[in-house]
Amino acid sequence: MKSVRQLSKVRDPMNHSCSRLQCNALSRTLVGWFAGWTLNVLLSGHVLADWPEFRGPGQNGVVAKGGNFPVEWLAQDQERKNIRWYTPTEGLGWSSPVIIEDRIYVTSARNNSGDTDSKDLTGPQSLYLTCYGIADGKLLFDKKIFDQPLDASNIHKKNSHASPTVLAHVDRASNTTRLFVHFGHQGTACVSSQGDILWTDREHSYNPVHGNGGSPIIVGDHLILTCDGSKDPYTLALDIRTGKEVWRTARDIATDRPFSFATPQAIEVDGKIQVISPGSDIVQSLDPQTGNVIWFAKYSGFSLIVRPLYHQGLVIMSTGYMTPKLLAIDPRGSGDVTETHIRWSVPSAVPNTPSPVPLGDQIVMVSDGGVATGVSVKDGKKIWQKRLGGNYSASPLAIGSRVYFQSESGEAIVMEFGDDANENGPVEIARPALPGRVFASYGVHENDLIVRTEDGLYRIGETK
Repeated sequence: MKSVRQLSKVRDPMNHSCSRLQCNALSRTLVGWFAGWTLNVLLSGHVLADWPEFRGPGQNGVVAKGGNFPVEWLAQDQERKNIRWYTPTEGLGWSSPVIIEDRIYVTSARNNSGDTDSKDLTGPQSLYLTCYGIADGKLLFDKKIFDQPLDASNIHKKNSHASPTVLAHVDRASNTTRLFVHFGHQGTACVSSQGDILWTDREHSYNPVHGNGGSPIIVGDHLILTCDGSKDPYTLALDIRTGKEVWRTARDIATDRPFSFATPQAIEVDGKIQVISPGSDIVQSLDPQTGNVIWFAKYSGFSLIVRPLYHQGLVIMSTGYMTPKLLAIDPRGSGDVTETHIRWSVPSAVPNTPSPVPLGDQIVMVSDGGVATGVSVKDGKKIWQKRLGGNYSASPLAIGSRVYFQSESGEAIVMEFGDDANENGPVEIARPALPGRVFASYGVHENDLIVRTEDGLYRIGETK
């Protein structure tokens, strides 16, 4: 295995001695990120330069700059390396960290037994939004948003009662940051950056299966989220200033297992915005202003979790359980495009939970069972495949020519995409680990990673 030092020349995206292949790949990665950045401006009117939502400002798990991010870390006190700070968290939540300026926001659920460290998923829960300082990890506020209803349904053992990620947004009218805190069927709230509750919505409750999961998005003045429970699934838009319903669109398909947990994706096609909303057995493209269906495609799959990608003109999505396929859909159709606009599909090693990440001309993904694969965006053909080992729920992160994979056991696998990536696949350069389970995806601040484990938050960065 090549050492980190041996690969340092390849990893520097500004180093003019990098290969033509590598520089071209990095250029394509940056173009893809800036396309997402531009879309974020179009959708919200104001983009936050931090990590404002699930999968970051590009909505795809790509970090625009390939700075001096760490590839090795140790958390043990006697051998600490590249750990800027650690702070414990209460209760349990798998929402990913959101970072705005000097603050980190996460949600959690706490069993009302009085044991603040309890990870018990049964019994009454209180649902919290918690804020920490980015400089030192100190607690800034801890705000209870909801009390869980006494008759709340049981959830899957791998889930939590606080799995959707917070969404941060700058309101154009007041030029203030607002946080949209979503607990699936438990309710949604708009909260100020200081923790003041501005409005709540608990009218759109539904009977879930396995709990909550999908995060909301904002398009214009609409907060858009999915309500895919045990029956009558639909996509919902709320007014971001009042929380009142603007529109709802039914899935309009007969299915035995309608429950899903996917996060929608907003894309721009020929100058118009579409909201891509996948659910059980169907993905719909919706007009964000009216909720009208632009196009839809059918497949066989339920319990969708993976957030779709939009890369090089194609919508890339997983079809969910039991055996997921990766589909590439041309979004320039109308009506039923099942037979006309699905450009390719991948039938194996496709994730049920971690969302893929784009890297140049390939889509990089890891299955829940630890098989990492790169497929061509052009035709879906497998470029490389490696068995990483372990199980995966967190989505991979692309930084320059590297991809970070985070296993559920706390181990990270850092892969370098060098000159021979198209032939032999990426090179593994490090396997750092943290204690405890990790299901949340990474947050990013400057050149540091914000990692959430079941017990706390870590800020990981290069330290002397």
